Amino acid sequence: MLKRIAAVALACALGAAGYPLMSKAPAPQPAPTRAPSRPNILLIIADDVGQDVATQMYPGLTARLTRQYGPRGLNNPGYRSIAGKPASLPVLSRFARQGMVFSDAWAEPFCSPTRASLLTGLNAANTHVITYADALSQKHYSFVRQLKDQGGYATAAFGKWHMAGLPAGPRQAGAADYPGMKPREAGFDLYRGDMHAALPTYWDYPVEVQDATTPANKWREEKAVARSLPGLRPTRFADVAKAADTIDWITRQRRERPGQPWFAWLAFNLSHATIRSAPSQMAIPDKQLLDKATIREIDACHGKYGTQDPGKCSGQAQMRAMTNAMDTIVGKVLAVVDKIPNTYVIIVGDNGTPMYGRPGLDFIDNMYITRKGRGKGTAFESGARVEWAIRGPGIKPGSSSAEYVHVVDLAPTILQLTGLAPPHLVPTSSGDNWIPLDGVSLAAILKGQASRVRDPVHDVVMTEDSDLMKQGVYVAGARNGQWKLVCARKADNCAFYNLAADPLEEYPLPKPANCADAKTARPDQPAWNYCYLQDAVAKRSILSPGFKAAS
Repeated sequence: MLKRIAAVALACALGAAGYPLMSKAPAPQPAPTRAPSRPNILLIIADDVGQDVATQMYPGLTARLTRQYGPRGLNNPGYRSIAGKPASLPVLSRFARQGMVFSDAWAEPFCSPTRASLLTGLNAANTHVITYADALSQKHYSFVRQLKDQGGYATAAFGKWHMAGLPAGPRQAGAADYPGMKPREAGFDLYRGDMHAALPTYWDYPVEVQDATTPANKWREEKAVARSLPGLRPTRFADVAKAADTIDWITRQRRERPGQPWFAWLAFNLSHATIRSAPSQMAIPDKQLLDKATIREIDACHGKYGTQDPGKCSGQAQMRAMTNAMDTIVGKVLAVVDKIPNTYVIIVGDNGTPMYGRPGLDFIDNMYITRKGRGKGTAFESGARVEWAIRGPGIKPGSSSAEYVHVVDLAPTILQLTGLAPPHLVPTSSGDNWIPLDGVSLAAILKGQASRVRDPVHDVVMTEDSDLMKQGVYVAGARNGQWKLVCARKADNCAFYNLAADPLEEYPLPKPANCADAKTARPDQPAWNYCYLQDAVAKRSILSPGFKAAS
């Protein structure tokens, strides 16, 4: 089988942004680039929707994988499961054709580590946000602060935040709720949403608000009310409300401050499970949010619309329905943004699709062959690979990139698209030292000026987390352009894959007996790549002996 695989084969800028003074000064930061008219930015984050659920955004992807793993390729007995049944996504599919899609995009394996990496441009080992309960330190850099302070942007965030930690539990007397970085501390003028990891239900949830009347470290809670979107009846469905809030804010910005650029962060709760588990921990969305294909599926399994009663609908069917509802809601937001010139829209997932190993909570039904023990929370592709598309000025419609990218790249990319220079150095979690960004700007790829921004041999990308639902085991994935390690517990406990020949990680490769002997290998040989990636895991990931989790 191995032969078959081979054959198929910013000191001033930071001070102005409110960062603490440190005894060790950073290298000089680049001066901001002047831009006569900075673009608007809308960032949309899907929750728990891996690339498998969204393969409609990638025409031909599952067909290529089926051929690669089928009888004329690797001859995997499970190859027919690749075609599976993704969600119906007419809006996102159309959106993907309007700009550039990234086919090889990673996030962190969990919600909060991804959001922290996206905001700061740093890997999880540097943000110290590695579980869904960890809080991002207020001493970290936020690219949103730079947009606001250097670029003059109006900024607002809506929906799930999940970077400030969690509410204090009953055994944590005197502890603060959400002790970490909150939206206004990150540079947002306005926040309306939920700071928790999940909603109680999609129709019963708190609305936490930060605005000009609240200190940056405080918030108030408002009662959820029914909201509507164009063509939809009023509903308490949470993501309808968050989309309506986003539209209201963008419309108000255009009316009251037409010359000021804006940045909006819209983080969906869809398609994440809820806190309440009876009768289901998922939801059957309002019928008006679903397309005909999804309605036919839900009718056939007798799900009850607008409730958490799934009838006889499987977890996969509920996932498809919830993601289709998100697609509909995204369409309502895009209908408004489509009329606004000089605007970039970015849509990205926050981690792979969950496979919780419990009835009704296993959702992968497409693309991946091996699913048990994989999915969200793991460093396998099914835990880290996400959908990612960008459209806007200078981006060729219908284009795609095969560069290996990570959500850490979004911070420097957004800054460059707005004419601002990403900082060379940013503060650590403790605020007493400086480190370089882990992300790199993808602007050159988006503008058609380059096909790569990473050295495919020497540049390593990480995905890492600790899953509290699985005894808190530390996991890390490390890859370059072709090769990948999936490691757990220790940096020397890794499986080794050739992603070019085996992108679904079905066939682990043999590892060198020891890396001392492999030093004579060449960079085009597997042994060299294994040892190179393992060294990166041992020195730079959360599996490094020197890594200390957040207290």
